[in-house]
Amino acid sequence: MKKIAVLGSTGSIGQQTLDVVRALPDKFKIIGLAAGNNIDLLKKQISEFAPKLVYYRDRKIKLNADSCKLATMEEMAIHPEVDILIIATSGKASLNAIMAAIKAGKKIALSNKEPLVMAGEIIMAEVKKDHPSQAEILPVDSEHSAIWQCLNGENLKPARIILTASGGPFLRHSTAQLAEVTAEQALKHPSWKMGQKVTIDSATLMNKGLEVIEAHWLFDMPYDKIDILIHPQSIVHSMIEMQDGSVKAQLSCPDMRFPIQYALSYPGRWQNPTLPKLDWGRIDSLKFELPDYDDFPCLKLAIEAGKRGGTYPAVLCAADEMAVDLFLKKKIGFSDIAKIIEQILGRHQNTTNPKLADILAADEWGRAEASQWKS
Repeated sequence: MKKIAVLGSTGSIGQQTLDVVRALPDKFKIIGLAAGNNIDLLKKQISEFAPKLVYYRDRKIKLNADSCKLATMEEMAIHPEVDILIIATSGKASLNAIMAAIKAGKKIALSNKEPLVMAGEIIMAEVKKDHPSQAEILPVDSEHSAIWQCLNGENLKPARIILTASGGPFLRHSTAQLAEVTAEQALKHPSWKMGQKVTIDSATLMNKGLEVIEAHWLFDMPYDKIDILIHPQSIVHSMIEMQDGSVKAQLSCPDMRFPIQYALSYPGRWQNPTLPKLDWGRIDSLKFELPDYDDFPCLKLAIEAGKRGGTYPAVLCAADEMAVDLFLKKKIGFSDIAKIIEQILGRHQNTTNPKLADILAADEWGRAEASQWKS
């Protein structure tokens, strides 16, 4: 039985992680649950899974869960009973917990993009150090999980990584149409069930740019060897092209429980009757096309920030998070998201070879700049 702690248990990925645990009760035991402000849902999760450790943001609220010990996310990350740490938080919230878990030699199932985007060089360098037991980053993002699965059994580095993208709800919209997009429209993703922030990032294609940066660090691939293909059906989750030109792909229904379960069950594959199966009789074609960088400038901005390196990716994440929040609050338009990010990146003074403190300082600078944005 694998013992796990879920950081971000009340978010979309956290809830789907607990769905996997629910479906396989003889495989997992929940040791810790960490949440933000959704206390009502956290209480229900505590009642169902009886964790030993609990974290929540607002300690002014009384949880009334006497069987649980209040802990920080860092304490959860290094707890001796935790085998796998699920990172399902948003933004930079789990950065310190990830670093603590790596130093403790834990397996880390990583779903949110910002830690590797902001501090990929630092995180992967720490993973490669000699710790008491070997720490591992197990990718949960569907695209990176697909690449990871395709690489299993291969001895040579691939020639290319090909990330697929659904294209979001506004594929083939004109620039004029995109300027009129509302928050309600942007939150209706055609394929995936996700949280609000990542759903908007999918609509702008920012998420795909962030995934390029993640793939660069996770798989030690140069940026010019990472390609993107739009694949509206969201069945092929990513591909690798080998040195001889052969291509391997990972396919499944668009359901985040697949990559979540693979990270938790690795190196095994477990039968789960609640997961949907592909119906090949109803799939008449699989379509692919190149992305349009002009209509979706966030994609280009993210890749450029990744190539520049240093503290640029941290500022990118901060500006994007603030801009998405402004859009969801209907204070800016959809097209303004890219404008804010571009202006803030243009004003940033980069720090090369940053330490974690430099990255966090750049994050705060980016947020402060975005809060003062005027069209």
